Amino acid sequence: MRRPFRLGPATDAPPPVPGNLPAELNRFVGRGEELSGLTRRLGESRLVTVVGVGGVGKTRLALRAAEALRKRYCDGVWLAEIGSLRDPGLLAHSLVEALGLTDQSARPARAVLAEHLATRRLLLVLDGFEQLVDACAELVRELLRRAPELRVLAVGRQPLRVEGELLFGLDPLPEDDAVLLFADRAAAGSPGFRLTAPRESAVRELCRRLDGIPLAVELAAGRLHVLSVEQILGRIDDRFRVLTEGRRGAPARHRTLRTAIGWSHELCTAPERLLWARLSVFAGPFDLDAAEYVCGGPELPAGSVLDVLAGLIAQSLVVREETPAGVRYRMLATVAAYGAEWLAALEDTVRMRRRHRDWYMGLATWYELEWFGPRQAEVAAGAESALPNLRAALELCLETPGEARLGRHLAGTLWFYWVGCGRLSEGRHWLGRALAVDSPYDESRLKALWVLGYVAVLQGDSTAATGALHECEEEADRTDNALAGAYAVHRLGCQALLSDDMPRAERLLRSALAAYRELGELNSNVLMCRTELAMSLVFQGDLNTAVALCGEVREICEDSGERWSRAYALYVLAYAHWTRGEHTEARALVTESVTVHHLFHDLVGLVLSVELLALVTASEGDPAEAAVLQGAASTLWGSIGPPLFGSGYFGGPRTLCERRAVELLGAARYAEYESEGRGLPLETAVRRALAGRPGRTTVPRQSPGTRGPSRHTRKPAGSPTGKGGETAG
Repeated sequence: MRRPFRLGPATDAPPPVPGNLPAELNRFVGRGEELSGLTRRLGESRLVTVVGVGGVGKTRLALRAAEALRKRYCDGVWLAEIGSLRDPGLLAHSLVEALGLTDQSARPARAVLAEHLATRRLLLVLDGFEQLVDACAELVRELLRRAPELRVLAVGRQPLRVEGELLFGLDPLPEDDAVLLFADRAAAGSPGFRLTAPRESAVRELCRRLDGIPLAVELAAGRLHVLSVEQILGRIDDRFRVLTEGRRGAPARHRTLRTAIGWSHELCTAPERLLWARLSVFAGPFDLDAAEYVCGGPELPAGSVLDVLAGLIAQSLVVREETPAGVRYRMLATVAAYGAEWLAALEDTVRMRRRHRDWYMGLATWYELEWFGPRQAEVAAGAESALPNLRAALELCLETPGEARLGRHLAGTLWFYWVGCGRLSEGRHWLGRALAVDSPYDESRLKALWVLGYVAVLQGDSTAATGALHECEEEADRTDNALAGAYAVHRLGCQALLSDDMPRAERLLRSALAAYRELGELNSNVLMCRTELAMSLVFQGDLNTAVALCGEVREICEDSGERWSRAYALYVLAYAHWTRGEHTEARALVTESVTVHHLFHDLVGLVLSVELLALVTASEGDPAEAAVLQGAASTLWGSIGPPLFGSGYFGGPRTLCERRAVELLGAARYAEYESEGRGLPLETAVRRALAGRPGRTTVPRQSPGTRGPSRHTRKPAGSPTGKGGETAG
């Protein structure tokens, strides 16, 4: 078996094992025996579920075990955090996302998962399945049946009850380990803390009173900046009796955890308790602006939220994190659940959930506007971070009678995220749900229809696209909604482009552009319409007009800072330059297109650009590298839909590239290099495409089946092979 290609100097070191475990796992104190026991269990069963009371450290132990076993799984160890999900329909989507598949096809997410896992040896960690236990059990059962080398480590408070499941019950920490944990967390929060002999007895007694539950111990340690160990112990004794009254039927350890959380709650100031309750409406990470808007009010002025939030962070009730989107905050699920109970007791849950929804609807609207500008990368990162909360907002809209209009508006507003950031499948899910609710043809419904049509076009689902877009066009005409009509015509033109009907595509796209001009509409969609028109002209041989159109798009994008639609314009310009035989210019343009599409996880733009880059590479005289890129593109198409959308025009670069490479390499060697490309992970394939090694080598023409020199020992480059002026259509 051939060793997969790796960038950089030659080395015998094994490649890193893939996966998505946190770069820095939580500090792990004690649990040595439990860790050994859990790793043994994973060798005995394909499904192991770690169960135990809240706060006992299940997730931490599971992550540590997964990290310890990473080298055992050649296809990686992957974490899926699903605790914030409420919609069973999103479970498979979330696992696709966790595995880094970025699938944009119209196939069901379950089918994508099953196909991906069928031949892979990997460990999947499912954390927080309690809200969807039945759906999770059904999906795990199916995946284990269809993927013989798959292993699942589930983390929850109850079993999945799937055949062959081994349970690993996690008890609280032994006393010595609990004392070590307390000392570790105390020193982290209060640098002057030392576990002296006089203090140790009080710490031991405190850990006993807390039943050794890690979360309870950590919450107590977080109070050392204001209380001594003895004071904490005294208050715990007082509160235990009060907070457990009326809960005799609950398990003792559950009562203990509630006592510890309740004690922390009582020691909070009134503003801290109020903020704690209100923060419970967030379904995932949130930023300060969101907290100030959602949680602020007469009793808690927005300007005071930061100071109050800092108090909760100091007590380990809220976690502060650095993310690609900036600083974010989050609550542990157990702590948030306690806050939600208090919010319900205040009879304020409905109002706060609506404020939460309103913030994220406003955020989505602002992101849509900012997408056409220099902050596209920040918008993409922000939307990614906000996804759990956007899902919660969509859920509230669609489950509340009379508010489906808001759900349609939100699902349509997020078009830039569904389309531009590789979320076609999830976007299709939400748009479908929103449109399934009967309602009049208001503006929100029309927008949801054209966005659904756009998504379906890019997934290669022409039937669904045609239905949604014609419905939008007809209702827009009936209700005199010229803007929605323009978008529908535009996307019908895009569908014609992908269906190889270039005259119709040109007519529809010109019609849409005329409507956009009349309405004063200018955004990324409008620029894409110009670029798509240019593409139709290239395919019809009108290079000069196409280049002029893309030049206009490029100029507008450079003035505005827009990058996403600019990348498509660069693709068309590269195509035109290649057609003229200007390979150096074509390579520079298409390489930048690859970079931007990869940044935004736009697989449609990425695969088209990689295939064009393969053709440029073959034209420059490196058929072996071109074949590798062809193989990588083939794998990408599997995550999108029908290869090349069934288009002869869009398939032209691939056909010509293969023809040239086979002529120079022979069919057998072409197949070998193409197979190598198919085996490259996405990140490796992109790095290879962008490497653009100057002085690439030519491979002399050989008869089929003749083996030439090794590709790693090729001679210096000669003049490029292939002639300019050929068209791919």
